[in-house]
Order: sequence, then C-alpha cells, then structure tokens
Amino acid sequence: MKKIVKVLAVIFLILLVIVVLIIQPVDYTPYFQTEYYKNTKSRLDSLVLKTNSSFGAVQVGMGKRSITPTLNAGADDPRQGQFNHIPLAGYGGRKGAPATGVHDSLFVKAIAIRVADKTMVFIGSDLLIMPPEVSKKSDEIVATESGLTRENIFYSASHTHSSVGAWSEGVIGELFGGEFNPLVIDWLAAQVSGAIIDAVADLKPGAIGVGNFHAKDFVRNRLVKEDGRVNTDFMMIKASQVDGKTAIIGSFDAHATTLGDWNLETSGDYPGYWQRKLEAEGYDHAVYIAGSVGSHTYSGQGERFEKSKYIGEALADSVLKYSPEIALKDSIRTATLTLSMDMPEFQFRISDGYRLRPYVAHMLFPEVGTVFLQTAMLDSLIWSTTPSDFSGETAIDYKNAMYHKGFRAMVSSFNGAYTGYIIPCRYYHFNSYESRMMNWFGPSYNPYINYMLGEMMEKVSSLN
Repeated sequence: MKKIVKVLAVIFLILLVIVVLIIQPVDYTPYFQTEYYKNTKSRLDSLVLKTNSSFGAVQVGMGKRSITPTLNAGADDPRQGQFNHIPLAGYGGRKGAPATGVHDSLFVKAIAIRVADKTMVFIGSDLLIMPPEVSKKSDEIVATESGLTRENIFYSASHTHSSVGAWSEGVIGELFGGEFNPLVIDWLAAQVSGAIIDAVADLKPGAIGVGNFHAKDFVRNRLVKEDGRVNTDFMMIKASQVDGKTAIIGSFDAHATTLGDWNLETSGDYPGYWQRKLEAEGYDHAVYIAGSVGSHTYSGQGERFEKSKYIGEALADSVLKYSPEIALKDSIRTATLTLSMDMPEFQFRISDGYRLRPYVAHMLFPEVGTVFLQTAMLDSLIWSTTPSDFSGETAIDYKNAMYHKGFRAMVSSFNGAYTGYIIPCRYYHFNSYESRMMNWFGPSYNPYINYMLGEMMEKVSSLN
C-alpha cells in the first residue's frame, strides 16, 4: 500500500510540475498600462504629425490573376500553379483531405487608385484569409518591381472556406488548412504581386464613387443571435477609366460559409457567384472583400451550391439596381495611415481563467505575421483594414461615429496578418468558438485594437 501511495504521489508531483510549466492565469492588465500600447500609441502620434491629405485628379488601374490550382499534376510546379494534391482551407473537419476538383475558379484582383502623389492598391482574393507569408513575399516582389511599399497596399480576402490551403505551419494552421507546402506560398505570392503590379501599370485617368444599400435578409448574428446587433450594410466602391472600363468593389459582413466541410472542390462560395454575375452583366472587374465578418453569418435559401448562388446573385442584383445611383468624381481628397502594431503575448485559454503559457502557444500556432492597422479616406468614405475576423457589431459603432462627421465607413478583415477574432469586450467570457478558441491575445487585445482603430479613423477623417 505504501508503494502505491508513493507512486501516486510521484505521478501527482510530475503532473503538477507539467501543469505549472504549461499553464498560467489569464493576464487582465488594462491595455493602456502596457508597453505594447504605449509604443504603438507613440508611433501613431508620430505618423499623424507627418500625414496630410491630398486632393487631385483620379487615376484608376485594374489587375487580375488566377489562383485556381491545377490538381493531380503529378509534380508540384508553382510557376504554373500545378500541384500533385492540395487541401482546401477553412474547416478542421476536412482533416487535410486533398481537393478533388474545381467547382468554380478562384482569382486575386487589384484596383489601383492614384490621387496626386498618393497610390493605393486594394486587393480582393478568393482565399480564406490573406496568409501572412504570402503578403510578406508579395510585398517584397512589389517593392522590387514597382517601388510601392506596404503603406500603399490594402490586402483582403473573401473568406471563402473552399479555397487553396497548405499555406500555414503549426498544429492550428494545419488543422484548418491541411499539410503545409511552402511552394503554395511561392505561387500565391507571385499571383498576388502580379495582380498588384498589373493594376499599377494599368493606371489611367478615371473616376470613383461610393455607395451602400441594406441587405438585412442575407446576414444575421451567429454569436448571440437575436440578442446581438447586425450590420446590414453592403458597401460599394465604383471605379471607371476614361476608356470605359469599370470596376466595382463590394464588401459585406456575412461569413462565406454556405459550403461546409463536405465540399472538396475549389469554390469562391457566394462571393464568387457575386463576382461572376456582375462581370457577366458588364463590369470588367468585380472585387469582393470580406467586411467585419466576426459574429456575422449568411442567411439565404437553398442547399449546398444552390444557396451560394442564391445569396451571391441576389446581392449582385442589388448592386446592379443601386450602383447606377453612385455619383462618380474625377477629383477627390484622399489620406492614409498605416500603423505597425506592437502585440501582446499569446493568451490562448484552456478555461475561462487559465491559459497556455506563451511559449507553448507559439509551438501550436503559426506566425501571425507583421500586424498592421490601415485607414484610408476615399472622398466621403473612411475604410479601415484589420488583421482578423473583425466584429460586425463593433463596426456599427465606427459607422455611426463617421456618419456624424459626414462620412460613410467600412471595416474589412484579413489584411495580410491574422490574429484571430476581434469581438466586443462584453463577449470575452462567453464560452463560444469566437470568444474562446479564436480569441488568442487576451482580454485587453480587443479594446486595444478597437481604440487604435477608432483613433486612426478619427485622425484621417479630420485631415485637411
């Protein structure tokens, strides 16, 4: 009996040591008392002092590259987008299974806008997110080929859960995107940078305008359902060139998850149907950008691909109805801020009050990338980009604040890094997928990002 007690005691001590080594309490230090906040706030204050708005004639350029992989190629050839096999990104339930075919094609599209001496390139991609390693390599290629830097580039993704995977390392990355293949990063970076460079080379005199409509029948709150708010705005940016080419950028807050883990064919989900319908109806480029999709999901009719088509084409029909009302201007005022963010340490929770120690979390998670917040003024629109699934509920507050200053506003997600979900602080202790598993950086991260984003939008909207 004594031997059994001794063995149990040793086992207990070993387990206790393991627990102490890998688990610690959640850190509730307010963000405004931290060094990462103070460093970032100082950087923002310095940027604002050096930033001015520009007024001038508009130039518009358009670029487009395919990111549809050639499957079952026998051998990987990233120069041609050919792969022996490639998994889809979006669902752990697929367990890394390779894609079986192409249901519909995938693209990355870029719209370049130049006003006076300021060039901005807005990228839409039929991807789950814009992978950090892809944006990093794309930045390097674009800087070499065109001289543009990260401050000129505004990344995004449609957030389809049926696009190319294999671009993320780490246990968590491979859970949602399949086995890592660095050649996929090379290929995607070449296509993304190619679209950017093509758009800049295509710059011609043009005009742009902004608009929106409400699409309440196609979006709902998935986090707390009827107890939460819903951002129903579908945002539009219309652009044209003097030679008659036209583009439309659309942004909406409904998750592109009409296709579940049962689907093993590449697809742009409902944003893909939206783009194809508009390009069939006369737009040369239709670019879809995921808005503030955190806590928001789709609402629509039909099953499987029928549902994707119904939602995408219904939203496209509304664009065709309302976009002719958008007034285009050939001269506008613009301004931008690109803020590099100091980050808190990982606080991945295993219970409400306890988390994995940061070094353990780093072994499980892929690199989140270099984190930026960006804000751009395009005439009467204030557009901010975030490295996350940003909350649709929080976006409403920014829209209201900017409305009182005479601006429309939108907040988009997946701008080239990925830091999980940014949700309203009141949901932090809610035991859900968004607030627990995907809330990676602790209780102070959400208000930290929200504060910085609000400051940037306020500063840009106040520039003369």
